[in-house]
Order: sequence, then structure tokens, then C-alpha cells
Amino acid sequence: MTVRVVIADDSFLVREALSGLLGSAPEVDVVAVVDDIPSLQAAVAREDPDVVLTDIQMPSFDGGGGIQFAAELRRATPETGVVILSQYAEAEFALELFEGGSARRAYILKERVGNRAELVAAITAVAGGGSVVDPKVVDTLIAERSRQEGAALADLTSREREVLAEVAQGKSNSAIAEALFLTKRAVEKHINAIFMKLDLRGSEDVSSRVTATLIFLADERRAPHPPVG
Repeated sequence: MTVRVVIADDSFLVREALSGLLGSAPEVDVVAVVDDIPSLQAAVAREDPDVVLTDIQMPSFDGGGGIQFAAELRRATPETGVVILSQYAEAEFALELFEGGSARRAYILKERVGNRAELVAAITAVAGGGSVVDPKVVDTLIAERSRQEGAALADLTSREREVLAEVAQGKSNSAIAEALFLTKRAVEKHINAIFMKLDLRGSEDVSSRVTATLIFLADERRAPHPPVG
């Protein structure tokens, strides 16, 4: 099955490049190409795509951009994935995108646009319920945390890594408990321990989960780990 995609960018050249690049990808079916948020909203309502590929900065009536649209879309149609294209490597934008959960969300730098394989991989991952963060964004977050306090993933137990892997998929505590055959209370204890070891105790719970997710994704990308359990 192909992934049905709506492309949104206010630059004509970028729209043409993306539609041409993805139009020749057998895994993707480009169903609409638009240039602003109102047109994007109309295209999503009309086409019911699997994934929206949008620039982080999109013209709209209320000043909101791609990330705000992604938040609104999560509330309206949570099964629709969003891939944000951005020129900004700052981790704060990825954190904002993932505030409602990391599932079906990707944050990719525009410099990757020329690499069809990477772009298609991000689109298919999001369509399947996964998440993708550009390596440069992850490196920015990890470098900053390393300078300030360090991310002690090595101190996590195998069970805590299992729980963190489920958190990274955007699952609720109840869903994690069901997946790992634990009680909800046990999951809460593990997550509290993870936050403490990663020095995330003073943050809001949603922000902590998002930051922990990015740390986990960075660690998984940097080096393989032995199977947990």
C-alpha cells in the first residue's frame, strides 16, 4: 500500500521539488500540493491523507504555522501523521511538535529534502505510527544536556529502558502497562525513576516525556544496545 501525502510549503520551488521527488517514489501517492494553512486544512478535509508534509513556517490567517497545525490535527484526526520540514536545528521546535506525544510525528531539517530515501523513510515511519527526529536536532539536545548535567541512560535498568522505549512511541501509562504486562502503578514508578535518573524531575510531565523520548532516540541512533528484558 502507498502512503497518501499532502504537501504544504509557501515556496513554489520547494513545492515543485517535493512533488517531483515524491511523485516518483512508489511508496508515496501525492494527493494534493498547497501553499498556505487554509488550503492545507481544506486539502486534509477533502483528501483524508495518511501524512501531511509541511514547512514549519506556513502562511495563515491567525499567524500559526506548521507545528500549530500539527497540534490542531492531533486533536481533530489523530491518525493523520505530520512530517515537519524546518531550517531550524534547535531542539525546542521538536519538543513543541512532540508535546502531545511523539507518535506519528517527524521533525526533519530542510537540508534533507534532496535525499528521497530519507524523506520517504520518515513519511512511511510516521504513517506506521512511529516518530523521527533529525539527527542534528537530537545532537543539539544531547550536546546541551551533556554540558549541563549529562543524560545517565547507562544507569537505567533493562526494565526502565523497556518502559522508556514505550514512552518514545507516545504511549500512555495505561498502554505501556498493557504492552509490558505491568500494573499501571508499576509503570508510574518506573517512569518516576527514569525522570529522576535523567534529571527531569522539575519539568512538567509532558515536557519530561518528550525530552526523555529525544534522549532515548539519540541513544538508540548512536550505538546499539543488547536486548532488554
